[in-house]
Amino acid sequence: MKYISTRGETAYKPFNEVLLMGLAPDGGLMLPETYPQIDAVTLEKWRGLSYSELAFEIMSLFVTDIPADDLRGILDRTYTAEVFNGAEITPVRTLSDGIKIQALSNGPTLAFKDMAMQFLGNAFEYVLAKEGKTLNILGATSGDTGSAAEYALRGKKGINVFMLSPEGKMSDFQRAQMFSLQDENIHNIAVEGMFDDCQDIVKAVQNDAEFKAEYQIGTVNSINWGRIVAQVVYYFAGYFKATQSNEQKVSFCVPSGNFGNVCAGHIARMMGLPIGRLIVATNENDVLDEFFKTGRYLPRTAEHTMVTSSPSMDISKASNFERFIFDLTDRDAARVRALWAQVGAGEGFDLSAQLDKIRHQYGFVSGKSTHQDRLQTIAEVYKTGGELIDPHTADGIKVAREVREVGEIVVCLETALAAKFENTIREAVGEVAVPRPAALAGLEKLPQRVQVVPNDTDAVKAIISKVCKK
Repeated sequence: MKYISTRGETAYKPFNEVLLMGLAPDGGLMLPETYPQIDAVTLEKWRGLSYSELAFEIMSLFVTDIPADDLRGILDRTYTAEVFNGAEITPVRTLSDGIKIQALSNGPTLAFKDMAMQFLGNAFEYVLAKEGKTLNILGATSGDTGSAAEYALRGKKGINVFMLSPEGKMSDFQRAQMFSLQDENIHNIAVEGMFDDCQDIVKAVQNDAEFKAEYQIGTVNSINWGRIVAQVVYYFAGYFKATQSNEQKVSFCVPSGNFGNVCAGHIARMMGLPIGRLIVATNENDVLDEFFKTGRYLPRTAEHTMVTSSPSMDISKASNFERFIFDLTDRDAARVRALWAQVGAGEGFDLSAQLDKIRHQYGFVSGKSTHQDRLQTIAEVYKTGGELIDPHTADGIKVAREVREVGEIVVCLETALAAKFENTIREAVGEVAVPRPAALAGLEKLPQRVQVVPNDTDAVKAIISKVCKK
């Protein structure tokens, strides 16, 4: 399996190289040259597999430069009952109205990002040891990516982590999860701005070829293909748990900000998984909802990005969206370059002529949820089922209920556990006990370690340079 860039100006690359590189040298995102195709016979064989076995079968189609036994070992170490609080890894449950929820938040940081990040940590360590290299990870987080990355990479040999987050924009729990880590290889940097500003800094550093090479800069944001391929697995796992046979179709509703999670669903569907529709749920930052309703993609500036009660989706420039547009334009790299030049110029682009193709060939629909919507959904789910859901998952359930068709099986992807957003939960349902794992009791009271910097790429480069030259 070889990988190509959405911008078309990067030589073919193997998986190991793509894993460590992040953004392509031409500024694009890496994708497999072709998507493996899965037939009905193979699907039937996979239906009874454990999660780590299923992960091996799927990922070995994409990862052809790691020996099979080594890849199996990486996955067996990653997807364990101990790490994910049970052998099922991603169990599926059903709400009173028939909407299903796939639990993706049973990992160490209580968020779906653990599903890919735990793999990435083990894969990085394996590849770096084999090649005798070191890696400096530069990432941006709107809430959950940062903690998932840091917990997966803390103490790993040959790896430093520099994680950018928007100053004051995460929940108290999210901040404490990240900033309380005292490991020497973890460096938290709070940027005076929004998540999109943090993301822009990561891309600016990635696009500085000389700096990137000198400091061996990689990334764990969902621009890293290793995260996307790991996420493809749980769509297959969720499909098998939500159905009795491969004759059935399932639609997935995905709370979305950076488009990485639902991009993995798009790839699973392209591989042949019987997915009916991919339902994109946004919060008040509804750039993606606007695109899937109108065909117009008009990213907003940080000043026009709202701070909401589902903060991990407070994003107006979806990094992974380029991967879908590459497929939508029949992999026309020149056209993608032109479209993203328009994005870079602040103009966005209009693909309204492609709406029929978007909806019918690729199965995308969308919806939007507001603060009052998510409070109401959290309260309804608690009243009818006695369970607490986080605000992002509530956005997904609200949109799924809104667009669900008669007889359609809809699986909402859980984003995080309610414990990460206690203030919003209590606003929705009153003063209830919000359960959290015993190991995380008193998390917010632990000492925190973070550097606050202006919204400036050079300030971040200076921190990386200082740490790496010690």
